[in-house]
This record gives sequence, structure tokens and C-alpha cells, in this order.
Amino acid sequence: MKIGIIGAGNIGGNLTRRLTALGHEVSVANSRGPQTLTALAEETGAKPVTASEAAQGAQVVVVTVPLKAVPDLPTGFLDGAAEGVAVIDTGNYYPQRDGRIAAIEDGLPESRWTEQQIGHPVIKAFNGTYAQDILDRARPQGTPDRQALPVAGDDPAAKQAVRGLIDELGFDTVDGGGLDDSWRQQPGTPVYGNRGDADAIVKALAEASPERTAEFRA
Repeated sequence: MKIGIIGAGNIGGNLTRRLTALGHEVSVANSRGPQTLTALAEETGAKPVTASEAAQGAQVVVVTVPLKAVPDLPTGFLDGAAEGVAVIDTGNYYPQRDGRIAAIEDGLPESRWTEQQIGHPVIKAFNGTYAQDILDRARPQGTPDRQALPVAGDDPAAKQAVRGLIDELGFDTVDGGGLDDSWRQQPGTPVYGNRGDADAIVKALAEASPERTAEFRA
């Protein structure tokens, strides 16, 4: 599968490592330019590109940049993606880093805000996952207590593609509902950072409160 990753931080870098190891064709971009991704490219075989090029022909695009950087993504960066491309949003709103985003403070789910900024539906996944776990906690399908990740989004086909990719990476998934339900996996909720199995993740999603905790408010 052809996959574009925009953002080469902890999550983006480790997804690049795992997905290339699984045989996927990965293009990776960051804000500083492809010349700064030489080491990651040599390590993984991924192709370093600009953010404008990362989605070219891609069936899956991972947007894993700080929320404050989302509006600065190149206009039309998804225009050359494959038809039906699944766009994964891994982002979280951290006001101490991102500044105050009024719509999110007023209750708009973070990923709905991201979707509005980029003009394309997104699937929320990996936002509450520890980056190192992507490397260390993968397990074969059917393993007892296999870690599960919540996945939220409105497009059933895109959501299924993302869930299949996560299963290939070595994790179970739990359907987190539509994107308007994705507040259940935002920072400060019971599922955020939760390493539980599918049953634990279902329970954590059900226990979430729509009120943002003080730690994650501006």
C-alpha cells in the first residue's frame, strides 16, 4: 500500500519504521524539508518528500503534526491522493503548545476542527497511543490482552481501511463512533494513554465526559 506520512516526530517516525518494515511504500515529510529526513530514510527505506508531495498516489495519509501547524499545511496537499484516500489524524489539542483555539474550547471535537482546516474527512486514531508502544507492544492477532486502539470517523470504508492497517501493525481496534464522538478519546479522557485490550477500551470510551479537564483547557 502507498502511504504518506506528514510529520516525522515520535508518532510519525515510528509509524514510518513499522509500516516500511511491513512492506508498505512510505513517503514521509516534515516542516523542515526532505533534506532533514536523510537518516530516517536511510534507516527505513521511506522516501523523504515535501508536505505537498507526501499524499501523491497515497491510499492512506497520516497527518501527525501539532494542531497549531494544521492550518499551515500546503493548500491542496491531498489533491493527488488516491481516490477514497483515508486520512488519519493523530493530533491532540494542547493549549500550552497550540495556543487557544476558540472552537475547540467551545466544544468542537479536535478532529472535527482538523477536518475543517484541511477540507477532507479524517479518521481519528493513534492520538492517545504512546509512540514507543508502536514499536514495542505489537502482538499477533488473537494474542490474549492484545492492546487495542480506538478509531473514530464518519466514512465506513476509510475507517475499515485504518482498522485493517492497525491490525497489521499488531493491535486490536475498537470502533469509537463517528467523528462527533471522537471527544471520547481526547486528552484527559479515560481512553487517552490507555494500554488496555478491546474490552478495556470499550469501557473507557463509555466512561468519558464531554467536559474538558482543566489541564487541557486554555
